[in-house]
Amino acid sequence: MRNYLLCVTILLAVAVAAGCSKKHEAGKAESTPVVVVKGASLETVKNVAVPDLLDVVGSVRARTSAVVSTRIPGSISLLRVREGDRVKKGQLLAQLDAQENQATAAVATAGIDEARRGLDEAMSRKKLADTTFERYSNLLKEQAVSRQEFDVRQAEKDMAAQGVARAESRLKQSQEGAKAATTVSDYTRIVAPISGVIASKQADLGATVFPGQPLMTIEDDGSYQLELALPESAATKVKPGSTLQVTLDALGTTFAAKIAEIVPTADPGSRTYAAKIALSQKGLKSGMFGRGSINLGTSANGITVPKKAVVERGALTIVWAVDKENIARMRIVKVGRLTSDRLEILSGLSEGDRIVISGVEKVTEAAKVE
Repeated sequence: MRNYLLCVTILLAVAVAAGCSKKHEAGKAESTPVVVVKGASLETVKNVAVPDLLDVVGSVRARTSAVVSTRIPGSISLLRVREGDRVKKGQLLAQLDAQENQATAAVATAGIDEARRGLDEAMSRKKLADTTFERYSNLLKEQAVSRQEFDVRQAEKDMAAQGVARAESRLKQSQEGAKAATTVSDYTRIVAPISGVIASKQADLGATVFPGQPLMTIEDDGSYQLELALPESAATKVKPGSTLQVTLDALGTTFAAKIAEIVPTADPGSRTYAAKIALSQKGLKSGMFGRGSINLGTSANGITVPKKAVVERGALTIVWAVDKENIARMRIVKVGRLTSDRLEILSGLSEGDRIVISGVEKVTEAAKVE
């Protein structure tokens, strides 16, 4: 009996202790203070007309560039430049070892000397024939020679004149042949067609090259342009002179510009048209990534919020929405384009929602906004 009473007493003590603990926890929970945020600004979400923008991407290119190639086969015996070097128009870039072309030029030059000596010989014969003819003309007047002898001397004079004409033709032919051979021989010298920077080099010292094979690319770094890829669907809507917002991520800059030119033929691989925008910013380099946002002139209803109201938390993009009791709740949203200082909200908000647009750094979940 005593043991039974002892057990009952212990159980009652445990029950009382548990009840006191729950009351203590409940009292503690009820006494947890609510965080109050003061000085925050709110905005009521509304549907507004959002412009229909076309986003396109492209790359920065030099407005003037030249691909240097060779016109004759040979091996590169001299290479004076590498990527990044600045060159001037007419500067020697490389030299080819093409002995056959050089030998042909030497033979053609020697042919000029031979043709010139042949002309001198023909002129000497003509001079003698002219003198002899004059002498026989005087003798014929004095009837000291026969008419036949005179005719022979006249024929010799005419043949000597024709010999001079043939010699002059051979000399001219030799000179033109030597000029052509020398020109081909000069093709062993690879010179810069424009002033600029060596953007790329496709051949190395000692390599064997063939006619038309690219050796290097020179770009004029004095002027650049952004080439954007326009889809076929927008080709009829976008015209030269259309305005757009250009963003160059590498330079961290966004600016307004106009399309200077649209290539009239589409790229067969991507089915896009190239739109060119002149650039004048400093620090540009060929190949930089660029983006363009083109206003197509139409609009649709949508929701926009101030950029400062959107918070990035890891992989989440959120805004702070406030209910009727002014309690802040985290709202995950999906953002679209940035227009001026406002972001388009594609999902996560509805018309009539109230959001915090300033003081967002002070807001926490379930905080009361005043």
